[in-house]
Amino acid sequence: MTLADPRDVVAAKRDGRRLAPEEIREFVLGYVRGEIGDELAAAFLMAAFIRGLDRAETLALTRAMVDSGVTLELAGISRPRVDKHSTGGVADGVTLVFAPLAASLGLAVAKLSGRGLGHTGGTLDKLEAIPGLRTDLDPERFERQVEEVGCAVAAQTADLVPADGKLYALRDATATVPAVPLIAASVMSKKLAVRTDLILLDVKAGSGAFMKTVEDALALAEACAALAQDWGRACRIAVTDMSQPLGSAIGNALDVAEATRVLRGEAPGRLTELAVLFATEAQVRLLDREPEEARARAERALADGSALETFRRMVEAQGGDPRVVDDPEGVLPRAPLELPIRSPSRGYLAAVDAEALGRASADLGAGRKRKGDPVDPAVGIVFRPKVGDLLGEGEELGRVHARTEDAARAAVARVLAALVLSEEPVEPVPLVHGWLG
Repeated sequence: MTLADPRDVVAAKRDGRRLAPEEIREFVLGYVRGEIGDELAAAFLMAAFIRGLDRAETLALTRAMVDSGVTLELAGISRPRVDKHSTGGVADGVTLVFAPLAASLGLAVAKLSGRGLGHTGGTLDKLEAIPGLRTDLDPERFERQVEEVGCAVAAQTADLVPADGKLYALRDATATVPAVPLIAASVMSKKLAVRTDLILLDVKAGSGAFMKTVEDALALAEACAALAQDWGRACRIAVTDMSQPLGSAIGNALDVAEATRVLRGEAPGRLTELAVLFATEAQVRLLDREPEEARARAERALADGSALETFRRMVEAQGGDPRVVDDPEGVLPRAPLELPIRSPSRGYLAAVDAEALGRASADLGAGRKRKGDPVDPAVGIVFRPKVGDLLGEGEELGRVHARTEDAARAAVARVLAALVLSEEPVEPVPLVHGWLG
């Protein structure tokens, strides 16, 4: 099918008509080929944002996005293949832990990751804080490393789902990002373009997530689950808490250092728990292990060093300094100044504005405001307490790692402004709100 006039597609969606799969496909591919301009594509996105896309239209959009580029079949990998994706949050280092952990348990983790934008951290930025480590792996090297090491974390190549890159940039410029069908198509097109045996999705909900409420996160999870089902792909989705930072480290080198502690079994907490939950789910689905046995194996892999050793091999395979596993503080870049964050009074931590902490870290240089901005791997924030903890007046809650004293003091003030203390005890927030798929 060739569109006689792509404006007809925009007009039809503007007027609330259901689009045929062929109309959506030709419009998307025409935009990628340069036959349809940004102004018409922007109008289509706004029409879809306002009028919505139903399940069939969302599937058609996702298929067109996948078909706009190449796919990775990963046929040379002998282990069961799993891909894990998070919708983004603060101190979310699960991928850094999950990839080597799952690989040490007999799975193959083929992970194409992204960079941080706004208040959320990016896995590639974190890994590239390790001296020498490269994430620009060509498909052949990527697949070979997954087969030999068990895991690889690399950047998405330009010819994989190019429609997503173009459409996302336009959505960002036209205030059409927060639309569930458009988000689901963006997330799932990248997952479906890589042939794995299981897709694990971590859809975040809370102040530090793009989906601020559990209800919105569930709607996105349901849309992603429907796409996987219609595509015939196995998928499990957890809706998890991001009302507070998941781990303690909000930065790049700081996140890597925390991940190594988790992989050594030295950092119990919500980050460890979520990584173990996903590793357990992957084993149950792909290795036919009972949940209790799968969880025990995951915990043992952290305790006995096998997950840490796999991380060392992954780092070395991607050109990084493997000594980061043994001496992260000595290998990773460090900020010249540290300033403690102290509790202003005694009380129970009732709430944390996770987005505010993420933005404070980004403004130190750990994140970017626009795509392509450089990041400073050394700076960031470490914030340890979790909702429900009792804090003492003057107690050190963490540290700001900065280049200048002015920047550090400003970040400390922003962190303290993001906290709510209560005189009465506060219940901890559940880590997982539910599973789908």
